Amino acid sequence: MARRTGYPLLAGLAAVAVLVSAAIFVGAGGGTPRAGTTVAPVASGTWVGAWSAAPVSAEPGAPEGHPDASLRNVVHLSAGGSAARVRLSNLFGTRPLVVAHATVALAATPGGPAAVPGTMRRLTFGTHPEVTVPAGAELTSDAVRLDVPADSGLLVTLHTPAASGPVTHHRFARQTGYLARGDRAADVSGAAYTGRTTHWRYVTAVDVWTDRAEGAVVVLGDSITDGITATFGADHRWTDFLADRLRTEPGAPRYTVLNQGVSGNRILRDAPRRSPANGPAALTRLERDVLSHTGAEVLVVQLGINDILKAPHQTDPARITAGLAELARRAQRHGLRVVGTTLLPFGGHPKHSARLEAVRREVNERVLRGDTGFDAVVDLDAALRDPGRPERLRPAYDSGDHVHPNDAGFRAMAEAVDPALLGAAPPRGGARAGVRAAAEQAGH
Repeated sequence: MARRTGYPLLAGLAAVAVLVSAAIFVGAGGGTPRAGTTVAPVASGTWVGAWSAAPVSAEPGAPEGHPDASLRNVVHLSAGGSAARVRLSNLFGTRPLVVAHATVALAATPGGPAAVPGTMRRLTFGTHPEVTVPAGAELTSDAVRLDVPADSGLLVTLHTPAASGPVTHHRFARQTGYLARGDRAADVSGAAYTGRTTHWRYVTAVDVWTDRAEGAVVVLGDSITDGITATFGADHRWTDFLADRLRTEPGAPRYTVLNQGVSGNRILRDAPRRSPANGPAALTRLERDVLSHTGAEVLVVQLGINDILKAPHQTDPARITAGLAELARRAQRHGLRVVGTTLLPFGGHPKHSARLEAVRREVNERVLRGDTGFDAVVDLDAALRDPGRPERLRPAYDSGDHVHPNDAGFRAMAEAVDPALLGAAPPRGGARAGVRAAAEQAGH
């Protein structure tokens, strides 16, 4: 699927659309909708999450934060809309975070710091232009009127005027972020943004008001979902490819896709102190990273390989599948449909052994048998394994580390998902019937 080939044209059309829709909005006598309301900015619609990243830890090397700096995050939206609002997190902060100036704008070029002229909007919080986020807390901005195309980049910029302590961040953005000195939050040009980072800072979600999506698929995963081996800056995580399918394929459910992958994450154990960015156990972060997201309708669980691979190794398949079952039960109690995935092979990795391979295969068999209570299952193992050496990834899908797929592998993961499984009643014949349908569609 072609991506971004018409980005300059899209940016130009977006600028025109902003001017036209703003005139309609003013003519209608409306005001900017406040976050959490059900007032439509221009037409009927609903709030849906269009992008997310799990907060994982405090940013290394920035114990005092970034005083008198503007932090420009670049995020990629899986749905368009007519208004936007932003969630900020100070989860790992130890002091209040003061944001003196916050803005959103459409990105002029893929991954770049410059904005499309005419799209810069100042964010407010309870109508106030400045906000203080307490340590350990998060909050959502008021909504701003902005026509946002689907499959587009959004710049979210925060000016932090003073030292604020540890910076809540997502480590593996696979996307360049930017820093400028002073208050440059309203700069359309990216010239002042000479600082570079590979993290997302403070920003953890963007919602859009839209009539183009009915809900969100939230993918709870590890580094495979985080996409740490995807081409940098290309938005080639498997969740990006899945979002493309749901947005463009006839008959697919009209869902956005929210990526809640955390590198190194496990189902059963929190990250050790030496690796805080691996995050708390999935069972611990379910409410924060899944249930709290706007419009969440479906949970996809891609987890378990780190429980096996990382020391201390979990070698009891029953404990892993019990953890998966608990995730499913808790999400289902909140009304979410839950889709599980089998564990990808990791043969060839230095930590691979016959013993751990047996654990992986037993977990997969239990998942396919329906022991976890998932509403449906996608057999990613069948879709990506080497037929001649099923303990390994196919060479064409292997990034080279024998654990993580490359871009082709991430695309294959997305193509293994039958979109009907995300919105249909549990398939006839149980989870295994859904697995067969997905495998047949993927050509395996």
